[in-house]
Amino acid sequence: MALNLSREGKRKNDLLFVGFNQDYGCFACGTERGFCIYNSDPLKERFRRDFEKGGVAIVEMLFRCNILALVGGGSQPKFAPNKVMIWDDYQNKCIAELEFRSEVKSVKLRRDRIVVVLENKVYIYNFADLQLLHQIETYTNNKGLCALSSGNNIVLAVPGQKVGTVHVELYDSKQTQVIQAHNNGLTQIVLNLDGTRLATSSDKGTLIRIFDTKNGDQLKEFRRGADKAEIFSLAFNSTSDWICVSSDKGTVHVYGLSNQVNKGDDDAQAEERKKEEQKTKTSSLSFMKDILPSYFSSEWSFAQFHLPDTQCLVSFGAEPNSIIAVCADGSWYKYIFDPTKGGECKSEKQGKFLT
Repeated sequence: MALNLSREGKRKNDLLFVGFNQDYGCFACGTERGFCIYNSDPLKERFRRDFEKGGVAIVEMLFRCNILALVGGGSQPKFAPNKVMIWDDYQNKCIAELEFRSEVKSVKLRRDRIVVVLENKVYIYNFADLQLLHQIETYTNNKGLCALSSGNNIVLAVPGQKVGTVHVELYDSKQTQVIQAHNNGLTQIVLNLDGTRLATSSDKGTLIRIFDTKNGDQLKEFRRGADKAEIFSLAFNSTSDWICVSSDKGTVHVYGLSNQVNKGDDDAQAEERKKEEQKTKTSSLSFMKDILPSYFSSEWSFAQFHLPDTQCLVSFGAEPNSIIAVCADGSWYKYIFDPTKGGECKSEKQGKFLT
């Protein structure tokens, strides 16, 4: 999950890219001068590399290890935009590269795979020897949309060959699912940790849908709002009980995915929690969902907060019920939501990672 700002017409700073690592514990920035890595919470710079004439448009981390994937960009690219450079930060140099005939749109890593996304094709490599394992044709994918599970299961989700579809590869079970997620073009796709759940949004930006990757069934439909919006990010928490969403409307929404109570709850607590979970509410007119538009049957957010009018990525933090927002203007925010009552989130901290 990342913001690629290198193709933006008007940037207010040197930031070309910002993206979280696989567990959201860190985020990486590509700039006109190199790249830098930050701890997500507490906000702290871990290391940076500045290059002479060194624009980096994509920085993909591999959890917290010393291996990164870099792609050049900006006004004076450090590397060619059609190459993926595997960077070993212990050695402070590139140890391998993959070259393509067109611009690289995004890169995803896990310990055993490298996934490279081009405009109309996705390449999957074995990390150990860089052998090409698989190729997938996609619909035009200028955003470089791609989701790769980081748990034990190897699951990959990319745009399908038709508008609004998602091609899901479950490599361990040798299954392929093609999910008709939306009627419009996709703007975000994300998997949960083990790849069992897929979240999607379209360029209409009013609905977020959740699917079971094994059978392709739609499990949930969440409504962000009635007006068209650009969705910047979707993120599951580590236990797939919650998902958070950011958009150009400036409101971050939190939705509940699970109806199960905590195992430690007694009967009274369980009943109270069930009642409160109804705040992730379905419209009272949902019994007419076969007659009325989906507006009346989709679920609304459980909790929310507002951010300045700028592009922001959001994720769940290490602290329970916390959300971290990293924004294109170099600002950082931490909010806390009440998992029982929902409503407006509490502002906990804010800072700047880029000056």
